[in-house]
Amino acid sequence: MSEKKKAAASYSAESIQVLEGLEAVRKRPAMYIGDIGVKGLHHLVYEVVDNSIDEALAGHCDTIEVRILPDNSISVKDNGRGIPVDMHAKEKRSALEVVMTVLHAGGKFDKDSYKVSGGLHGVGVSCVNALSSHMRTEVYRDGKIHVQEYAMGKPLYPVKEIGTSDQRGTVQTFTPDASIFQVHEYSFDTLSARLRELAYLNKGIKLTLIDERHKDENEAFIQEHFFSEQGLVEFVRYLDGTRQPLIEDVIHMTGEKQSIPVEIAMVYNDSFNENIHSYVNNINTHEGGTHLAGFRRGLTRTLKKYADNSGATAKLKFEISGDDFREGLTAVISVKVAEPQFEGQTKTKLGNNEVMGAVDMAVSEMLENYLEEHPKDAKQIVDKVILAAQARHAARKARELVQRKGAFSGGGLPGKLADCSSRDASACELFLVEGDSAGGTAKQGRNREFQAILPLRGKILNVEKAMQHKILDNEEIRNIYTALGVHIGTEDDPKALNLEKLRYHKIIIMCDADVDGSHIQTLIMTFFYRHMQALIENGYLYIATPPLYLVRKGGQQVYCWTEAEREAAVEKFKAGKETSVNVQRYKGLGEMNAEQLWETTMDPSNRTLRQVTIENGAEADRIFSMLMGDDVPPRREFIEKNAVYAKLDV
Repeated sequence: MSEKKKAAASYSAESIQVLEGLEAVRKRPAMYIGDIGVKGLHHLVYEVVDNSIDEALAGHCDTIEVRILPDNSISVKDNGRGIPVDMHAKEKRSALEVVMTVLHAGGKFDKDSYKVSGGLHGVGVSCVNALSSHMRTEVYRDGKIHVQEYAMGKPLYPVKEIGTSDQRGTVQTFTPDASIFQVHEYSFDTLSARLRELAYLNKGIKLTLIDERHKDENEAFIQEHFFSEQGLVEFVRYLDGTRQPLIEDVIHMTGEKQSIPVEIAMVYNDSFNENIHSYVNNINTHEGGTHLAGFRRGLTRTLKKYADNSGATAKLKFEISGDDFREGLTAVISVKVAEPQFEGQTKTKLGNNEVMGAVDMAVSEMLENYLEEHPKDAKQIVDKVILAAQARHAARKARELVQRKGAFSGGGLPGKLADCSSRDASACELFLVEGDSAGGTAKQGRNREFQAILPLRGKILNVEKAMQHKILDNEEIRNIYTALGVHIGTEDDPKALNLEKLRYHKIIIMCDADVDGSHIQTLIMTFFYRHMQALIENGYLYIATPPLYLVRKGGQQVYCWTEAEREAAVEKFKAGKETSVNVQRYKGLGEMNAEQLWETTMDPSNRTLRQVTIENGAEADRIFSMLMGDDVPPRREFIEKNAVYAKLDV
C-alpha cells in the first residue's frame, strides 16, 4: 500500500487526540486569534482555510472555495478526506464533535495523519466555533453526508447523517459573534491577498474567493481565482512586478535539506530596499527566525566568496556588510517543519535551530550553481553589492555627522517641534502636521500636557527611490528621527531602532483631506514602513481623520467625514422644507480654527484615529513599490481600477 493510501486509510477517530478543553476562548479571544478587531475577524477565515491547506499538504485536497455570504458569514469548502465522524474511543462521541468543540483536538497531533500543518496547532477550527454565534459543519465522507451545528461552540444536536453523496470533503459555514468582534464586515481585498499568497506557497492548488454581497456588470457574484503552477517563482515575479529587474531570471531551488523541505526564490532589482518574506508551513513569519538567519548567512558567505574570487572587491578600502548583499533583493523563503517552535503566541519568529543549517546549505548550493552558470548576471549582482557598500559607507558618515551635531544624543530637539510637558512616553502623542500654517493651528489647539506638534514642510523625500545617505541628508526626515528620540540604526542593521528611547507612543500623521494631503500621508507612511517598521509593528503609528464638511443652520452645526454624512445632515436640517443650509468644505487643516481642530481631530474623547498595521507584509511591500516606485504602468492600472472610488476635488 502506498504512503498516501496508508495515511488516508489511517485517518479515523483514533487519529484525533484531545489535549484540553475550550473554556477560555470566549473569555479571552485575543489570546487565541490576536485581537477582536479587523485582524481577528479575518483570522477566523485563515484558521478554517489552513485546515483545508493541511489536507492539500498531506496530498488529499486540490480545490478550496471561500464564500463571503450576504450577511458577512463565511463558507469554506474543500475536497479533502472530510473530518472523521466515527466514534472517538476516549471521548465516547463523534470525532467530528471532538474536533469542533475541544481545544487542541485534531489530526495534526497524529504524525501519521499530517507531517506538517499550519494554523494554530489544532486550536483553529474549535476557536472559530467558540467565537461564532452559529456554525455548521458538513462532512462528505465514505459516500455519506454528515452534519452538526453549533451555537457559540456548543453542539445544537449530535452529529447526524442527512444523505448520500459521491463527493468528499468538508464545508464549514460560520457567523462571527457580533457581541465579541468590534467589526463585522469582511474585506474582499484582505481575504484575496491571503488566498493569493497561499496559492503561490502551495503550487497546484485551486483557490476561489466569491463575494455574494456584490455583483459585477454581468450580475455575477464578484470572484477571484488563484492558481500557481510555478509557486515561489511566480510569487517573486508578482512581488517584483513594479520594479526594474537587475537580472532576468528568478534564482530558484526546491528540495529537502537535512530532512526539511526548503523552497527559495529570489531576484535582484535596481531599488535600494531589501524585501525578504519568510514562511513556515504557510505562516508568514514577519519577524523572521532561524530560516531567515540561515538564508542571510548562506547568501552573504556565497556572494562574498564569489566577489572576492572574481577580484571585484580588491580595491575597496572597507569590508562589505551583509546588508550590502541584500540591497535590491526580493526573496521568498518557505520551509515545511514537522514540529515548528515559534517565539511568542503570534507565531512570528521561528526558533528551530536545525532549520538554519538546512536553509544555509540550500541557498549556498543554489547560488553557487547560478553564479557559475550565469557570469553576466553574477557581475551585475556583484556590481550592485559594491555600489550598496559605497552608499552605506557614505550613509555612515552622514549618520556620524548628524550624531555629532547632537541630534541623537538627547540634546538639540528640532526648532519646529512644540514639545509636550509630560515625559511619560506611553501617554505622549506626536502629531506630524502638513505645513507650517496647520502646524500653528495645531499648536494653539492641542493639550500641551501630552500632545507635541512637528510641522513638516511640503512633501518629504520619497524614500522608495532614494539611497540611504540621501535619506539621512533630508532635513524633514532628520527632524522626525530627532523628535522621536530614536537612533537611525547601526552599521550592522540600518533599520534597527532603540525603542526604549522612543519619546512618544502615539505618532499621528495629520494631513489635509485633499489629494496633496493624501500624497504627503503616503510619503510619510512609506518612510515609516521602509525605515521604522518596528514602530508600526508595535502599534505606535496612527492617521488622524479631520472632517470634510461643516454643515450649519442657524445656531446648529454638525461635522461630517463622508459624503453620506453630509447628505444626511443637510436633509435633517432641511427637515423636508426648503430652508438655507450652509455647507463648508474643509480643503485644508488651516481652514479650521484651533478650537475646531481640537474638537474634531485632536481631542482623544471625540476624535477617530486609524491605527496603521501590517496585515500582509508581502502585499504591503508590493503596494508601496507600485505606488511610490519608478514604474508608471502598474500605478496607472491601479488608479484606473480604483477610479470608481475617486471623486473630482474642485
